[in-house]
Amino acid sequence: MNEASQIKVKYKIIPVLVSLLLGGFIGLLSETMMNVALPVLMEKWDLTASTAQWITTGYILVVSIIMPVSALLLQWFTTRQLFTTAITLFIAGTLAAGFAPGFEILLAGRLIQAAGTAILMPVIFNTVLTIIPPAKRGTAMGMVGLVMMVAPALGPTVSGLIVDKLSWQWMFWGLIPFLIIDLTVGLLNIENVGQITKPKIDILSLLLSTIAFGGIVYGLSSVGEGEGGWGSPVVVLSLSAGIVALVFFILRQLTMKQPVMNLRAFKYPMFTAGTLFIVIGFLTIFSTSYLLPIFMQGSLALSALYAGLLMLPAGLINAILSPIIGRSFDKAGPRVLVIPGVIILAAAMWMFTGISMDTPVYRIVLLHCCMTVGIALTLMPAQTNGLNQLPRELHPHGTAIMNTLQQLASAVGTALIVSVMTSGQKEYLRTHTGAAAQELAANSLSAGVHNAFILAAAITLIGLIAGFFVRQSVIPRDGKRNFKLQDKSGLGF
Repeated sequence: MNEASQIKVKYKIIPVLVSLLLGGFIGLLSETMMNVALPVLMEKWDLTASTAQWITTGYILVVSIIMPVSALLLQWFTTRQLFTTAITLFIAGTLAAGFAPGFEILLAGRLIQAAGTAILMPVIFNTVLTIIPPAKRGTAMGMVGLVMMVAPALGPTVSGLIVDKLSWQWMFWGLIPFLIIDLTVGLLNIENVGQITKPKIDILSLLLSTIAFGGIVYGLSSVGEGEGGWGSPVVVLSLSAGIVALVFFILRQLTMKQPVMNLRAFKYPMFTAGTLFIVIGFLTIFSTSYLLPIFMQGSLALSALYAGLLMLPAGLINAILSPIIGRSFDKAGPRVLVIPGVIILAAAMWMFTGISMDTPVYRIVLLHCCMTVGIALTLMPAQTNGLNQLPRELHPHGTAIMNTLQQLASAVGTALIVSVMTSGQKEYLRTHTGAAAQELAANSLSAGVHNAFILAAAITLIGLIAGFFVRQSVIPRDGKRNFKLQDKSGLGF
């Protein structure tokens, strides 16, 4: 390739990554922060549980609707424009929520926050794939993995401390200084890293995408509300509309020259494997983060704050491991990490099926930490390996697919776990009578959690089998341009 075809591109890599990852951390932290505060808000504004739950359900719903069209956004707007829009939206939503006089304004603020998060997360992945050389991507994706895994895990702990010591508004007010700093650093350092092609916008695809992913996530999020469960009219109608729209969306994308979400990325086997691990990993993460606090509070009679603190060690372990695993991926490839990871994950999840009201708390924390180690060894290497296999023009679509399925996996995991746990509770109460009401409630919850962990453990077996088929990706060469990436930060990334 001659010199004329080579394009030298210089980026301030470290400041760019810091600004993007700080914004992503705040967004994902906010996704799980409100769970602990819901009882306080229900009492303050006299809300029902199903109404209050919209504070978290609405957040996930907005993210799920915007994520699928993120590839289109990345091709229409510059990196700088998308970053600025995302952080500005998040600041506006945070201010609205923090000063909300009632539930409606708080919910509106949360939805605006969610829009900012949904725009920013694909930008992070696409930027890493563009400005980081393939030989160093594992290290950078290790930092992304730290944000993706640690931030949601810290949410309940941070919010528990704030609610216990301050007022719920501080969950929003405390974010503003960090968001302003992040916006300033980003404006000073972020430049466009992608190619703006402005493909034709297909309105029908956007409509089908909104109905498909919005309907499925809304339906799944409604499973645990009310008495109807999976048979509730809202659940049935939402899921039916979502699934039908999804089928038509997929068919349309496969026949378009410039699809909104290019599903041809699944032709690359390691990308497909990486996506499978994303689904299994987030099914496991969200099911466990739902089950353990409920079990510790309902069956072991621990306080919400104590239960939240007991979830913290796993998050700290992930924070330590993610950068180390990223560097190891760059040196050794995915197999030496993924295979031990899926074995540890599957073993930890099967051991969770044996916990009961007699299980010491330290053993539950230890199993949670082991599970986190398994996910850390599996998720980031498989994801990076999968994205590495895609050609440059499919990078926006690959990140859109993975981020969308991450949200769907979270919703599916929570719905399945709630359903199985509730069914187990009802079966226990049907076959056990005569004990005190408090004892029956604790024992039935323990039985329901046991059944739910059996389902979660069974799902990890799919990952255990798939792990042995992972191979290191052959990174495609860009036939059009040869980018020579240089780091202007002077830190030698």
